[in-house]
Amino acid sequence: MSGYRFLMLGGGEGWHWNQLRSAASRCGCELSLSGYQSLRAGLGPGEPCRLACEAGLLDRFDAILTRTMPAGTLETITFRLATLHACLDHCPGLVMVNQPRALEVAIDKFATLARVSALGYPVPQTHVVQTRREALEVFGELGGDCVVKPIFGGEGRGVMRLRDRELAHYTFATLENLGAVFYVQQFVPPGGSDTRLLVIGDAVLGLRRHNPLDFRTNLSRGGSCGRFEPGADQKAMALQICRSIGLTFASVDLLDRDDDDSCVVEVNGIPGWKGAQQVTSVNIAQLIIEVLVKQVSATTGTAA
Repeated sequence: MSGYRFLMLGGGEGWHWNQLRSAASRCGCELSLSGYQSLRAGLGPGEPCRLACEAGLLDRFDAILTRTMPAGTLETITFRLATLHACLDHCPGLVMVNQPRALEVAIDKFATLARVSALGYPVPQTHVVQTRREALEVFGELGGDCVVKPIFGGEGRGVMRLRDRELAHYTFATLENLGAVFYVQQFVPPGGSDTRLLVIGDAVLGLRRHNPLDFRTNLSRGGSCGRFEPGADQKAMALQICRSIGLTFASVDLLDRDDDDSCVVEVNGIPGWKGAQQVTSVNIAQLIIEVLVKQVSATTGTAA
């Protein structure tokens, strides 16, 4: 398994990039890095579509690993995703993990949970509305204890627990002025405890996360992480959810519940794994690179 050229798109330099670059080198592969801001396209009469970035023409790569896309305007985000779609149309044999359609679903919390619920898995009581009045009605329906989240976002940013009607009123007024969609979930006690199922190809790694000081378990919020072996049912669930969305590398997050089994709260199409790597002997970056190698080999009909 040597000679393949991979591109990591987005994410920038740092710990994850260093881990992946080292893993690629051990597999005899070359890994380049580029930002979404450098994506460009060219069209002309009788000419093929030319798609490129600062690392070169995209059709020169065997696989692209899509990582964090930075914030932008509607136009820039639309163009970046359109470029990824065009790659699949105009670069025969190019492997992309994860593909743009899967990212479009996974980045949207409502679209993701709708897919999970349709598969028959439990999700928290969730309402998505577009006016402050409706959001306050939902607040009352949920017993005056809810969690408000950006419909796009991650790492616990912008996530709030509301238990006071006056605070809810001001919060919803602010969100309405910003033109935001109101994504409101019932608070699931006890809070501060969840399970992450990290899916890498056909492999599923289990992580338990705790935070005694906050209902959010993100490591950046003071949470801690431990490894556990997920059961066969959990593995099957995580794989079915990810395959339904089209995700090859992702995480499925489940909330613990005091009075019932856990429920799926989120699916992350661009997961980090620094905390997970600290509690497992499995080289996660190596698994990711091996998935790319396996998919390219299957596409090209060459031996991995």
